[in-house]
Amino acid sequence: MSFPENMAYRAPAWLPGGHLQTLYSNLFIRVPPVAYRRERLELPDGDFLDFDWVDGLAGAPVVVLFHGLEGSADSAYARDLMAHARTRGWHGVVAHFRGCSGEDNRLPRAYYAGDSADIGRMLHHVKSQHAHAPVYAVGVSLGGNALLKWLGEQGEAARGQVERAAAVSAPLDLTAAGHALDRGFNRRVYTAHFLLTLKAKALRKAAHFPGMLDAKAIAAATTFHEFDTLVTARLHGFRDADDYWLRVSSGPLLKSIAVPTLVINARNDPFLPAWALPGPVDVSSAVTLEQPESGGHVAFPSGPFPGNLDWLPRRLLQHFATQPG
Repeated sequence: MSFPENMAYRAPAWLPGGHLQTLYSNLFIRVPPVAYRRERLELPDGDFLDFDWVDGLAGAPVVVLFHGLEGSADSAYARDLMAHARTRGWHGVVAHFRGCSGEDNRLPRAYYAGDSADIGRMLHHVKSQHAHAPVYAVGVSLGGNALLKWLGEQGEAARGQVERAAAVSAPLDLTAAGHALDRGFNRRVYTAHFLLTLKAKALRKAAHFPGMLDAKAIAAATTFHEFDTLVTARLHGFRDADDYWLRVSSGPLLKSIAVPTLVINARNDPFLPAWALPGPVDVSSAVTLEQPESGGHVAFPSGPFPGNLDWLPRRLLQHFATQPG
């Protein structure tokens, strides 16, 4: 597969605006299913991590995808990227965060936007199976923030696990993203949608681990600030949502990344205001920022009506296939 030199994203004229691009892409653009091979990794702490694989040619590169909030291997962006990787003969794997593979995890802890420890565990496992092949990592939305946080924390050491990396629509400033999602249309549509499954999972944990969570307060929560204070912060050692958002945002760590990393954020992403995006002075020389004027949140639709989602996987594979200069 060959790629043009200039793959700058341009939204189709028939689909304007961040909300339309985000909602239409998720609701109406169909991506065919992918046949996965499920693998379970048992962890020393008694929990497990599930990996969904698309197997490629012997010795071929491996693309590891870390999904977004409440995402999985069945998310449209995951299926699309895995299908494109398979077309190249590469291996692809969707690394599920705890509780996101279709089965609740066993421990009180869940997953969160700063879960760099599990990012490290998953990458170590993938690399152990493909020790002599290039490993390329991409994180989407929440998974992008967690991956960038791990890359920044590891610095040069990350090169032992990952050759190149990318993040798509990552909430680089979780405080800005949290406040944006808790207002107006965002709160009524996106936040309400996410809270349906997040609250259901949290209520199951509250029942399974009595006294740990306030089920009544969780059931009444209508904002991310409330949920992250009641659940995410409580389960993962943060004071409240504000402390959590501040401490796990990946933006401040972008200057410490040593692995060649592509960071894609649309400037009309409803989840993160454009003023919160970093500039060239905020990142290391290993980081390439792409901030198209449009594209929505993990959307980037292209083509004539009814459109497709092929720009993003093509751009990611182009980045991964680029040889060091």
